[in-house]
Amino acid sequence: MPLTPDGWDAHHESYRSWLIGELEALGGDVDLLGHDWGAGHTYNVLAERPDLLRSWAADCAGLLHPDYAWHDAAQQWQTPEVGEQFVEAWIGMPPADKAALFASLGLPPAVAESVASALDAEMGRCILALYRSAAQPVMQHLGDRLGERKSAGELPRGLALLPSEDPYVGTPAMGQFVATHLGAEIAPLAGLGHWWMLEDPAAAADRLVAFWA
Repeated sequence: MPLTPDGWDAHHESYRSWLIGELEALGGDVDLLGHDWGAGHTYNVLAERPDLLRSWAADCAGLLHPDYAWHDAAQQWQTPEVGEQFVEAWIGMPPADKAALFASLGLPPAVAESVASALDAEMGRCILALYRSAAQPVMQHLGDRLGERKSAGELPRGLALLPSEDPYVGTPAMGQFVATHLGAEIAPLAGLGHWWMLEDPAAAADRLVAFWA
């Protein structure tokens, strides 16, 4: 049974609205941490309701750079028919092959198996809808809005986590540019990739705890 609500369109604005509702229910003053699209939703909340956050920490800052182009897989998902064929082939793989695919992307075997078990038609639909709703220049415009918030003094304290080997978010220099533009502290994660929190959890936790402290 799908875990999404009835009528869920999976657009980035809908995820933003859902997250804003959750933050409001907590009473605001939240230290928000986001990874991958969780980072994208974090930036979206910052642009819409920065007053709900005490601080933010996120990776994928390069997504907001004016020159960022979506990675190859995302561009396929954003292409009509091509994206559907991609997802259909993905979902139709045997469970062991799905797990092996995610493991090849850097996930530990146990995590790869867990992620693979959740990959179904509903997840595929949400992947396509989310990425298509965020096709450029959407992310560029989001970066512009955050720059305006920063200029107005409306952004809370932030931490940009910048793993040096993440192939999906532009160059490290792009991430550093965005972090500086937003007035965020920078946490270089040398030698770590997209799954930095699994590759070296102790180092990642130490840096986050130091920021929150």
